[in-house]
Amino acid sequence: MPYRRPPSVQARLDARRDRVLEAAVHLLSREGYGGCSVAAIAAEAGISTGSVYQSFSGKSELAAALFRTLVARELEAVAAATERPGGAAQRVAAAVETFAYRALQAPRRAFALLAEPADPAVDAERLLFRRAFRDVYAGQIAAGVACGELPAQSPELTAAALVGAIAEALVGPLADGDAAPGDVIPGLIAFTLRALGGHDAADA
Repeated sequence: MPYRRPPSVQARLDARRDRVLEAAVHLLSREGYGGCSVAAIAAEAGISTGSVYQSFSGKSELAAALFRTLVARELEAVAAATERPGGAAQRVAAAVETFAYRALQAPRRAFALLAEPADPAVDAERLLFRRAFRDVYAGQIAAGVACGELPAQSPELTAAALVGAIAEALVGPLADGDAAPGDVIPGLIAFTLRALGGHDAADA
């Protein structure tokens, strides 16, 4: 029979893993991936380096888990934004606004997640989550096309283009670290509406 840890032991292991991840979140938010060595994360968590390796096999696994933890929160917020009242174009615009606003509120962390050179395991996670964000947008675009609100188009292609363009447009402001949402987000929303085949109020 396979060995099973007692529930109390598993609970302690899970709590330590969560502690390590939250320490890594705080460190990434201040210093980016460059400052997230295993030793630095252990110090931030107030535990030994060996204890970190009891929760993660190495830096690659820890870096990927850190990325998943943070980006899953962003994906959840973006998906929730698409549930707001309005048409498909407005829901996609709301998702873009949510994504950009949250990024600009934490520029160091967002830059690390979007663009900072990192472990290859993080690059693999970036690709997976880009597809996940694409799918959120694509679902709304497909609904808009189906009901005649949006012109005929490939929802997946348009959504992928939006994900890439919005991320690229944010890299500069995030690198600067002091961009105000009001200076960036209106332009992103106007771009999104035009890309979907609609129009912004400024077009009138």
